[in-house]
Amino acid sequence: MSDDNSRELYDRALSVMPGGVNSAVRAAIEPYPFFVRKGDGGHVIDADGNRYIDWVMGLGPLLLGHTLPEQVQAGIQQRASEGPMYGAPTEIEVDLAEFVVRHVPSVEKIRFVNSGTEATTSAVRLARGYTGRNKIVVMQGGYHGAQESTLVEGDAENPRPSSAGIPQSFSEHTLPVPFNDEDAMRAVFEDHGDDIAAVLTEPILGNHGIVYPEDGYHEFLREITAEHGSLLIFDEVITGFRVGGLGCAQSEFGVTPDLTTFGKIIGGGFPVGAIGGRADIIEHFTPSGDVFQAGTFSGHPVTMAAGLETLQFAAENDVYGHVDRLGDRLRRGLTDIVADQAPSYTVTGTASMFKVIFTRDGPDSLEGQCEAGCRQDADCPRYDYAPKNAADVKNAETERWRRIFWGQMKDQDVFLSQNQFECQFVSYGHTDEDVDRTLEAYKEAL
Repeated sequence: MSDDNSRELYDRALSVMPGGVNSAVRAAIEPYPFFVRKGDGGHVIDADGNRYIDWVMGLGPLLLGHTLPEQVQAGIQQRASEGPMYGAPTEIEVDLAEFVVRHVPSVEKIRFVNSGTEATTSAVRLARGYTGRNKIVVMQGGYHGAQESTLVEGDAENPRPSSAGIPQSFSEHTLPVPFNDEDAMRAVFEDHGDDIAAVLTEPILGNHGIVYPEDGYHEFLREITAEHGSLLIFDEVITGFRVGGLGCAQSEFGVTPDLTTFGKIIGGGFPVGAIGGRADIIEHFTPSGDVFQAGTFSGHPVTMAAGLETLQFAAENDVYGHVDRLGDRLRRGLTDIVADQAPSYTVTGTASMFKVIFTRDGPDSLEGQCEAGCRQDADCPRYDYAPKNAADVKNAETERWRRIFWGQMKDQDVFLSQNQFECQFVSYGHTDEDVDRTLEAYKEAL
């Protein structure tokens, strides 16, 4: 397998881009990443002509895969041919907004932006403006984009910036607590309840190995925020329109947040973000309210067309039945492989998301374990060993995953996410053959 062209491209890139990339995770693979030339269904082809089964799917946006159905492609091309953008409203943004409002339980009104980061930044500002409070509670290890309010580590007593360039004074308004820890959340509200504007969480931790919530955890968050007059914000940038189908993860869990942030699939593979929620809260955005939010490219007509065509196609063609079935097959197959070859490891994921966490310890017996991904089932023999929060994932064999396992899978023409923490995704472009080949590759690599 030759990688001469990728190596040459990376050499050029290092001269003109920091780290040779435009997003840090892309450089996680050493000594250099392969450069993609094009996609094809559930596969990518690199600059040297090597073909890989692609389970990264652009880190989540590509629900339909790389080869778009004809009607989706036609809708995007029509909008692009009519002009790139206008600085004025278009009908297509109204159409997509109406579609989302019809299908997502929490969304009465929506504001489109240009990225998941912009969505969460705006949601935090909106929560503070609406409540008149300053503090935001986040989950340790949860990821909400490259923004000052959430690039915070430590705990609620000692929060600190997780990146250079963020003043310590900024981080003092962010309170990190462990995911799935009700006691820690109660303690934070006891100490700061009168100044907590919102709790911001992913329904399923998706940037830290896929961690499923304990039974009743989201109901608890809904109750404690309501009790203290704080908002509950679900960051569904990853899970939105992937888990729970068109109703998103909130419909899967039966919990309705006050605000929801979106990205990835809602733009059909183009740059996008959105903030949806109760009308009385969303109306606080300018121009109807006093919380400033604006963007030149917001509601971009090509992106709006891509998002609407993707979601309409998914609704009309049993896309979720296909991707969820393949996801279930993958996780069940991986559960069997792990039980035989690496019994301490944990298979995680749901719907069309999957991952194997290289956890260091496991039970003596696996009888009665979760069969298709960890569900935090107290009756499962893995329950006491499966990751409950981001720290548990961080304590796994993350370096072995990145430095050895990822390369072994690449050598078998399987492209997995670049580190232990990022999700992997099934698309409509994947096939049963892709699943079979991938499971064989896992057998060989593990």
